[in-house]
Amino acid sequence: MCGIVGYVGKRDCTKVLIDALSKLEYRGYDSAGIAVFENGGISVAKTKGRLRDLCEKMKKTHIPSGHSGIGHTRWATHGEPNDVNSHPHAGGKVTIVHNGIIENYKALKDFLVSKGRHFQSETDTEVVAQLLDYYYCGNPIECIQKTLSEIQGSFALGIIFADRPDVVYAVRRESPLIVGLGKDENFIASDVTAILQYTRDYYLLEHDEIAVLGMDGVKVFDSHGSEIKKERKTADWDVDAAEKQGYEHFMLKEIHEQPTAVKTTITPRISDGLPDLSECGITVEKLRSFNQIFIVACGTAMHAGLVGKYIIEELARVPVVVDIASEFRYRNPLVGVGDLVIIISQSGETADSLAALRLAKSLGASTLGIVNAKGSSIARESDMLIYTHAGPEIAVASTKAYMVQLSVMYLFAFELALAKEKIDEAECRRLIGLLRQTPDLIASILESADACQKISSQLINADHLLYIGRGLDYALSMEGSLKLKEISYIHSESYAAGELKHGTISLITNGMPVIAVATQTKLLEKTVSNIKEVKARGAKTIVVCQQGMEIDPSAVDFKIEIPKFEDIIMPMPAVVPLQLIAYYTSVLRGNDVDKPRNLAKSVTVE
Repeated sequence: MCGIVGYVGKRDCTKVLIDALSKLEYRGYDSAGIAVFENGGISVAKTKGRLRDLCEKMKKTHIPSGHSGIGHTRWATHGEPNDVNSHPHAGGKVTIVHNGIIENYKALKDFLVSKGRHFQSETDTEVVAQLLDYYYCGNPIECIQKTLSEIQGSFALGIIFADRPDVVYAVRRESPLIVGLGKDENFIASDVTAILQYTRDYYLLEHDEIAVLGMDGVKVFDSHGSEIKKERKTADWDVDAAEKQGYEHFMLKEIHEQPTAVKTTITPRISDGLPDLSECGITVEKLRSFNQIFIVACGTAMHAGLVGKYIIEELARVPVVVDIASEFRYRNPLVGVGDLVIIISQSGETADSLAALRLAKSLGASTLGIVNAKGSSIARESDMLIYTHAGPEIAVASTKAYMVQLSVMYLFAFELALAKEKIDEAECRRLIGLLRQTPDLIASILESADACQKISSQLINADHLLYIGRGLDYALSMEGSLKLKEISYIHSESYAAGELKHGTISLITNGMPVIAVATQTKLLEKTVSNIKEVKARGAKTIVVCQQGMEIDPSAVDFKIEIPKFEDIIMPMPAVVPLQLIAYYTSVLRGNDVDKPRNLAKSVTVE
């Protein structure tokens, strides 16, 4: 969601802050601002809109010049997106940037108003700035500690004090924040991607730890004010990996990175032709002990979980419940000892998913995290952990992260089925062999993207769209529909094809596009029957199927054929044309593909 950066060093602070914030634009935001120590004071520049709007505003007014400061990109939660509500926010001697939510801000604001404090904005952030200033008596650490004891919620804060020039303070609770370590310069950032151009070394802050950054080093204090030693970590992402490398958009680049991402994810987890997740804390004994499985996630990650449900139940014969994280945590789930709860999250910081993980653990269930971001909260708190190794995913619309989540679901399902003795070693090796072929299969589909562009040209003026499918194809249609709606802004819904006649078919109008995913051989006849139903009512039908499948030509307006492969693996290659259709439709409609409106990459608040 929002992005925080901070800098102390000998470089031009404004340039560093703007450069770092630009690397966090993928997180989604509607305003931006910086605060820089300048000529004995703190100079603030902020505005509604994009970073380019902030830069234009500074050119017309004043460009702060200094060697330390903080910056922010905001996605509005409290107060509309405007110049006043933009970060940074000041209260007396204290200026801050903030990610997250302060749950008790109203009570704190009432208290501060009763003490004669006046507020300029509608934000919960200004309440924290004012509270810090209220408690400030010259000792920043004590002031921050006192404030931490008063505020409730999930947050990350970058803080500067007017009488502490060239020092930046940082603290986090729930929301992600790292401290970057350079030579004669140091950083804070919501994501290591922001500072890779300057350093790859960093500290991970734990809850309520306070970092103090100066040019000569970093000190970290625990919640009691005692200095602690932190483990230095090194990011293994290449700086170039966060750049477009000649692609028009990050999303297109990431779609094309999927073959490599799948190889990187599955290869280390295969030993002697069999799945081996022992490095992730997953043993045969544990797998045999699980009675039922819950997969909990949000959005695209949840769709990966739906595919996981189908293949786990098909192969391992273990019952699986897939839950939206925000529903799981509030429905008093029947989860306990002997159950496994799998949490899937690209960022590892998704607020609802993290809360679901903690709930599952409190109920006695075992937990497995499937995440991309190393050192993230879900990664640290899960009993077992599988990293997806997708590398940085910059575009808000997830593609390669989804693909590697699918890869992990297959590996897990295969090993679980083998452990439960529902398949033998020979069958498991055969399935692993199929999985190993998917990178080349995906690459071959990427080479024939013209058909997807042609179909996109038929969709750009559509007001409504339906995706339909059965079984694994239904799970896939849900992801295809989400991709289209989130970046093209076309209203799109997905339905189990067999449910059409129970109400949804009434929505079909003449010329309305319907995309049917029909890759499952056993279900093809039934799916084709549903395609004919919508065609008979005037729909423009687009079918994604395997080569050689027999489908009545009169029922199909456009067809995308993908190489013939085994049904159970089809969600991996078959999602690629759906991703490309969404991408090209967005491009043709002139949208900002990588930063769709109202959306954020990492949702760290409820």
